[in-house]
Amino acid sequence: MPTYAYRCAACGHAFDIHQSFSDEALTVCPECEGPLRKQYGSVGVTFKGSGFYRTDSRGSTSTPSTTTPSKPSTPAKSTAPKTASA
Repeated sequence: MPTYAYRCAACGHAFDIHQSFSDEALTVCPECEGPLRKQYGSVGVTFKGSGFYRTDSRGSTSTPSTTTPSKPSTPAKSTAPKTASA
């Protein structure tokens, strides 16, 4: 059974409860009988494998690509003379 977190909008009372998927969500605070809101936490997601890069998600072209990926360009070196500081 999943655990759900609730917080009262009136008094701020927070608690967790085990509920079945088919159970109705709680709406009344057991402390002050104020309105309850379900709290949602962050979900742990791990991306594994290919398909998570910009180039991996593009559609296929009419001709298959057999070229290797290009190397990133390096910035040009400055040819300006260095000045001495006084």
